Amino acid sequence: MSIKNSELILNSDGSIYHLHLKPSDIADTIIFVGDQERVTEVTKHFDTVDFEVQSREFKTQTGIYKGKRLSVISTGIGPDNIDIVLNELDALVNIDFETREIKANKTSLSIVRIGTSGALQPDIDIDSFVLSGYGMDINGMLQSYKIDAIKHSDIEAAFVKHTQWSPQKPYPVIIENSKILEAKLKSDQTINGLTATCGGFYGPQGRVLRLELQDENINQKIDSFEYNGLRVTNFEMETSAIYGLSKLLGHEACSMNAILANRALGTFSKDPQATIEKLITYTLNKLIS
Repeated sequence: MSIKNSELILNSDGSIYHLHLKPSDIADTIIFVGDQERVTEVTKHFDTVDFEVQSREFKTQTGIYKGKRLSVISTGIGPDNIDIVLNELDALVNIDFETREIKANKTSLSIVRIGTSGALQPDIDIDSFVLSGYGMDINGMLQSYKIDAIKHSDIEAAFVKHTQWSPQKPYPVIIENSKILEAKLKSDQTINGLTATCGGFYGPQGRVLRLELQDENINQKIDSFEYNGLRVTNFEMETSAIYGLSKLLGHEACSMNAILANRALGTFSKDPQATIEKLITYTLNKLIS
């Protein structure tokens, strides 16, 4: 059945609404970054950049790195932006824009996030790399979709009980990464963890400037959670949305986090740009290995 114009919105040039991309503009392996300026920090390592477009905060460059075609897309900050980016990327490869019908043969994309994050555990060093084994949605975005088949209810229930999670907040949803991509990206330089994805940077991550928190002890409760050796390692704002939508749509996804802050110790990287650069080159070389 044809998808309505109001649901699949195309621009006058035939590109998808927000990203301004056509199917031929993207590779099957895509790197997500938050900051649009970081797109060129990745693609400066490419042999060639063959395509570029920007619409709002969504900047895309596609090119060749050591013989492999890759795309790099800036998503902006937050799970709401990931909802736009992942649904539109899936539409590019799995919906026929001429007939507006879903294709019989689906394409699976490989999606890797290169992002920055703050560690919650004192033993996770500044400037280290966390590979998110799981993403935990505590922002509510994934609740809009049918997620029962992909979530880990046992871990979620244990987390809710341990933290005395407020019923006024979105119920936590825990999604596993792609084991295919994890196998490519992990090494003795990465720490595997459970990444909590928040809907904001300040209150949702337990930061206090002038506003009081609903639960002033929430970070200590999250920090002390443990389930069969699994701990919440870091806070950020995209991973669980990437994992959940990728699982639902049939794509592979893995999130790489440069640890720039340690929230438990109150410390911050002395050279964040160098750490991000190291994670970029590490990830690129792992993807082509």
